Parts: sequence; C-alpha cells; structure tokens
Amino acid sequence: MKLLVAVKRVVDYNVKIRIKPDHTGVDTANLKMSMNPFDEIAVEEAVRWKEQGKATEVVAVSIGPQAAQDTLRTALAMGADRAILVQTDAEVEPLAVAKILKAIAAEEAPGAVILGKQAIDDDSNQTGQMLAALLGWPQGTFISEASPDGNGRITVVREIDGGLETLSLATPCILTTDLRLNEPRYASLPNIMKAKKKPLDATTPEALGVDVAPRLVTLKVEDPPHRKAGVIVASVDELVEKLKNEAKVL
Repeated sequence: MKLLVAVKRVVDYNVKIRIKPDHTGVDTANLKMSMNPFDEIAVEEAVRWKEQGKATEVVAVSIGPQAAQDTLRTALAMGADRAILVQTDAEVEPLAVAKILKAIAAEEAPGAVILGKQAIDDDSNQTGQMLAALLGWPQGTFISEASPDGNGRITVVREIDGGLETLSLATPCILTTDLRLNEPRYASLPNIMKAKKKPLDATTPEALGVDVAPRLVTLKVEDPPHRKAGVIVASVDELVEKLKNEAKVL
C-alpha cells in the first residue's frame, strides 16, 4: 500500500508571532519556519507502517513556495521515499489544497492519504474532510490509533467529545492525525544527508488544473486581549460577593 502524506510549512511553534501593523495578517519576515507539528505525526505514522511492512512507499507532498522544499527534505530525512512540491507563492486556502491533493491522489493512487488534523497557522481543520468529500473516500479524523489489517481495511480509534470511537475504514481512505497518535522521531544527520539524494519532483497548481484563487478575504487580524491580573480575597464571603456582583456568574 502506497501512502501519500501532506505536510505544510508553518511558523515554528516555539516562535512568538507578531501581527502586521496594518492588521492584515501575521508578519513572517525572518521567522523560523518548520513542518506543521500534526503533519510530523502523519509522516511518523506513515514511516512506521513502512517499517512494519504495512506500506510499500511513502510519498510526501507540500504546497507552497520554493522554500517548502526544506519541509519536504525533513519528511524525507524522517523516512519518506520521495517528495512532490506543488510550487506557488499564493496563499492557498483549504479548499484549494484539497483540490490539489485530489489531483495528486488521482496520479499516485495511494491506499491512504495521511495529514495533520489542522495546521497551527490558520487552525482551519478543513482540508482532510474536504479531500474525503471530493474523492468520495471514507475518512477517519482526529485519530489516536491506527492499524491496517492487510486486507484492505484500516482500523482507527478517534477522539470524540464523549470518549473514543473505533472505526473500520475501507481503503483508499483519508486519515487526519491527533497529538496522541505517536511521538515523531528526530531526523539523524546521516538521514538528513541521504535525504538530499532522494527524488523531489516539482509541479504547479496550473499544471494540475487547479484554480487557487482565494475565496475568502481576511478582514482583520488582532492579538488576543491581555489577561487581567487576578486579585486575592480575604474570605469565602468576599469571593462569593465578587462572583455575584462583579463577575455576575452566580
């Protein structure tokens, strides 16, 4: 079974972001960029399946500027076999990403497409679901466990509000990963060097016949409000009085 893994280049999760002065978005100039953490989990899961003999090939794909090659090289260093960059400098929305992945899935014919449940830059949590709808494939979202049975089905455990839900999906299918699925490995220096020799193909949305023109307009981006300092109360009676008269929650 071939696995297609989608990865996204985002601002590193350890970096404190800044809002542009005109409030049109996030200022990414001179910031450290890295692979979306949920996508790292997706790559790790795909590589583990290959190591266990449950997958034959892992293909990483990313959509973004030329600099996204670095993200794909990271996936290759983690154990992916080859990579595809869909190069565009435009800001690609989830629907356009899903259409691009649909076109690549049609060419690659994977047994499963694995991607993070959401990207930490826009937090849309839409691409996996949209891709499943476009392809007409079953989907397992927010998965914390996954196991192919070797007979064309994948059993997944997904986290829901009431607890855990277990599903058996027919392949091909779409899987979106949650934090508790695994712990991604660090790419070793020898594997980083080997990744430079692995194939990385490039294409464009136009070559795939996908229109990436934005359908949404960002009106304004603002920092979250500063949290007010707490106060120390002298007694339970004073606490109740403040909750009732000031916070008005009682």
